[in-house]
Amino acid sequence: MPTAVLTDRERTAVQAYLRLLHTVRAAFDTPTGPPGTPGPPMVPPAVLAEAETALARAGLTGNEEEFFRMLRDWHPEP
Repeated sequence: MPTAVLTDRERTAVQAYLRLLHTVRAAFDTPTGPPGTPGPPMVPPAVLAEAETALARAGLTGNEEEFFRMLRDWHPEP
């Protein structure tokens, strides 16, 4: 299997996506309080904006297949 060598922008996009993924997972794991009380936003706007900007700078917007291939190669699931 070939080793993926990411550019700085691609690496930044993968890292931003992973931060976004971990933020979403943490939000699901965090209790929101008593029933009926509003909880925090699922994803803070700054985290989502960081991921979107990083993907655009890496030229990966609209190219999900390539992005997820890089993600799998750089950060395989345990």
